Amino acid sequence: MRIAVVAPARELDRGTAARAEAFVAIAFPEIELIVDPQCFLSDGHFAGSDAERAAAFVRRANDPAIDAIWFGRGGYGSNRLLDAVMPELGPAARDKAYLGYSDCGFLLGALYARRIGRPIHGPMAIDINREGGDATVTRSLAWLTSGDRAGLEPGLGDRPAAAFNLAILTAMIGTPWLPDLTDHVLLIEEVSEPLYRIDRMLFQLAHATQLKGLAGVRLGAVRDVQENDPPWGESLKTMMTRWCGEMGVPYLGRAEIGHDAANRVVPFGLA
Repeated sequence: MRIAVVAPARELDRGTAARAEAFVAIAFPEIELIVDPQCFLSDGHFAGSDAERAAAFVRRANDPAIDAIWFGRGGYGSNRLLDAVMPELGPAARDKAYLGYSDCGFLLGALYARRIGRPIHGPMAIDINREGGDATVTRSLAWLTSGDRAGLEPGLGDRPAAAFNLAILTAMIGTPWLPDLTDHVLLIEEVSEPLYRIDRMLFQLAHATQLKGLAGVRLGAVRDVQENDPPWGESLKTMMTRWCGEMGVPYLGRAEIGHDAANRVVPFGLA
């Protein structure tokens, strides 16, 4: 199996790429991991210019010799590529899996909206750096190579699902890139935000006309919460219950996704 690594947002450092390559060579000898040189470019905040990042994604997505695209890392910048890359995706792009999370949710959502390939929320190459990172990236690689269900989010059931970082999802609302999630269970997670901002994003989620018809919402990890001044007075459960109530969908409890080593795999649609 040939898996290409691209970086549609921030750059992937060479040390991380080397660790991922070494791990794959030992643990998944059936994988030929191809780290695109674009991953190491630098243009301010980004892994190369918008044009360079878009070109790398399109080149690998349209290559029939590549079976899957594994995003190197998130950060910010994938949204800036959508107008350029989506019209350029050809038949080979429709046969691939695309796996990542965080900022790469922009691409996963846009691909799912157009039914291009198999978008998957799951650990990226950079997660090899986490404590226990070998086990973390194994979930993604085992799903890609053999459909191993051991790494799937354990609460996935018989309804289609989709998983997003909350800030990415709310940024997609009102755009043509947000997929139709009718009858889906939506899993959300967040990192490095104060609780008032999370509450504000939940308000937008609850009242977005594009998200009517969800089957339910689950909350993943909320990490590195920034302090409120004055202190925030509500629990996450209280917030989720309120906004799901206003949305008219059930709050279905916690989920094992997020910006941490415990992040699980969530294929968009039915697993």
